[in-house]
Amino acid sequence: MTGDVDPRAVRLLNDLLMQADAAARLVRRGKPAYDQDEFLRYAGEDLLVRLGEVVARLDRKVPGFVEAHPDMELRNLKDTRNFVAHGYDVVDFEIIWEILADHVPLVAARVRALLAS
Repeated sequence: MTGDVDPRAVRLLNDLLMQADAAARLVRRGKPAYDQDEFLRYAGEDLLVRLGEVVARLDRKVPGFVEAHPDMELRNLKDTRNFVAHGYDVVDFEIIWEILADHVPLVAARVRALLAS
């Protein structure tokens, strides 16, 4: 439906869902695979950077949207992006996994609910 949501926000939220779906596919491979494969860990980092970049674009193109939807916890994705992108040398892959496995699905569910309303 999305009648009340700015079309620019809808496009960016759909982009966010594409990245969240990729994160879900990575998580479905399982924690042992993630722990054993450095490329999966790097892919996880990249997905968090991409998710955060979507939120940064949303902030620029639809000012006030992120602040108007604090329950979606989009700001956390942007903050995570900044940390991963600039602190790549101190990234804790356990925390990255937790964000991918636990936080991203919650954000995606909230985005889907907003777009469906």
